Amino acid sequence: MAPLLTPLLAVRGSDGTSLLRGPPNCEENSAFQRDSRQSRYVTFSKDGSLFGWCNGENVVKSSDGSLVGSFDLPKTAMLEFSPQNKVLATWQPYTKTQDNPQGAPNLQLWDFQTGNCIKAFYQKKVQGWCPSWADDESIAVRNVNNELHFFENNNFETIANKLHLQKVSEFALSPGNQPSKVAVYVPGAKGAPSFVRLYQYPNFGGPTSALANKSFFKADRVTMLWNKKATAVLVTASTEVDKTGASYYGEQTLHYVAVNGESAIVQLPKNGPIYDVMWSPNSTEFCVVYGFMPAKATIFNLKCESVFDFGTGPRNAAFYSPQGHILVLAGFGNLRGQMEVWDVKKYKQVSKPQAADTTHFSWCPDGEHIVTATCSPRLRVSNGFKVWHYTGSVLYKQDTPSGAELWEVLWQPFPSGTFPEKPVKYQAAPSELGSTEAKPAQAYRPPALRNKPQTASSKLHEEEPPQSMKPGAGGEKQMSKSALKNQKKREAKKAAKQEMKSDAPPTQTEPSSSNAAPAASTSGDPDTDKKIKNLKKKLKAIEELKEQQSSGKPLQKNQLEKIQKEAQLLKELEDLELGL
Repeated sequence: MAPLLTPLLAVRGSDGTSLLRGPPNCEENSAFQRDSRQSRYVTFSKDGSLFGWCNGENVVKSSDGSLVGSFDLPKTAMLEFSPQNKVLATWQPYTKTQDNPQGAPNLQLWDFQTGNCIKAFYQKKVQGWCPSWADDESIAVRNVNNELHFFENNNFETIANKLHLQKVSEFALSPGNQPSKVAVYVPGAKGAPSFVRLYQYPNFGGPTSALANKSFFKADRVTMLWNKKATAVLVTASTEVDKTGASYYGEQTLHYVAVNGESAIVQLPKNGPIYDVMWSPNSTEFCVVYGFMPAKATIFNLKCESVFDFGTGPRNAAFYSPQGHILVLAGFGNLRGQMEVWDVKKYKQVSKPQAADTTHFSWCPDGEHIVTATCSPRLRVSNGFKVWHYTGSVLYKQDTPSGAELWEVLWQPFPSGTFPEKPVKYQAAPSELGSTEAKPAQAYRPPALRNKPQTASSKLHEEEPPQSMKPGAGGEKQMSKSALKNQKKREAKKAAKQEMKSDAPPTQTEPSSSNAAPAASTSGDPDTDKKIKNLKKKLKAIEELKEQQSSGKPLQKNQLEKIQKEAQLLKELEDLELGL
């Protein structure tokens, strides 16, 4: 019965809020009447059974369209459901007036069954406004004045436990049920390092209570990402400014911290920003997109070892399907919207569609479809969205009319396991709208090089193909960073020589057709053959220097002197070969 389920797609824009019955047709859901009023926020409950939005009042309906509740809170800007749908959290911007200089509590928690307000809190910052619940709602956590307050069984009148470590600025509660774990981040001060610690609730007391600890420098802020099984956390530490001046984006490092106490820094083979980090739903692998453009993407295992390297490309984001069998690498924002769809089990590319001007991407819970959208205020022109099959076919397209704006699209979630994994298809799904396969982009070449053959030294970027990094794959062991660098240098040098041989026009160094026939012709005198071989070797080196000079690379004095000797060497070679 599960395959018959069709996820809904919520669409919020300047013309109101609507629900579409999902792929492939995306028809308007007849059970839900479009709300023509502009809404500030839309959300689904974790199991997808409830849908709520803010339109001057808070309206909650079930997924079949029946009204569940309405809350008259005109200033509400955000609302969220607790995991078991027992509590509705609403937030409005904090304000003070002359009559009320203290301001009113702006975070309300409502009992969803009775409609009564359980508790109201002051929450000035919008970041982290909503309490974090365990999946079974046994505990809820809030960060209050750099201190974590824990509440049990939705009793918000009593703080059941506290965690205070100097100044806890960030925290992340583990997914799943009991026992709950929490990752906390404390920024460094006065030369002391920052650190992340993992705790299991409610064991917070004593110096040995932490499950794991990882300290590091160079961290103005962090993002902490638990895997689905709550066995490990990935910590991306960022600085606002890269003091070396190498990057506009500041500097990032990636750390792995496990609940068994293990921790490590993830060694990334290419320098540059870390654009995205994503756990696989199987919790045993994670994908990192990193490095100066063209960026690399690599899958690592729980030992922080490279499993597969996707090579380089124009990308800055990674998205696993809900089932974990497909991975999309994409380049959005200031890139052209190229997507690479990969079969994760075979490490084989499925399709390479392009979605220009995309500001939003998300997987449908069925693991078969995706949505890409161009939304305001990020881009105020060409608003609209497309629903795709992962093989690259566009199944549905909706352009926002001129003068209107699209603000958000959101898939209806479903409980894990609702949609089983299906075999990956490689043939494009049938569609009247076709596909948008990305065309190979031509790199910019300076005017001085445009009429010359492209050599390794004139390439704008060094492109790297995908490769398996598992020990024994291809008969080779995983190489170290320095060995990989040396191998690249050797391959580039070899490619330059091959291109020089194939592209170089005939010169006076080549013997006439009557003499040129056997490449291995000899004079019968070993000394003469040795001299000819050495002369040819020197002339090849001069050709390489001339290629580097033409590409704009400055040469040293001894290299220029070698080029000046070319005519003399050619004469010597000619005399020796005529004597054959």
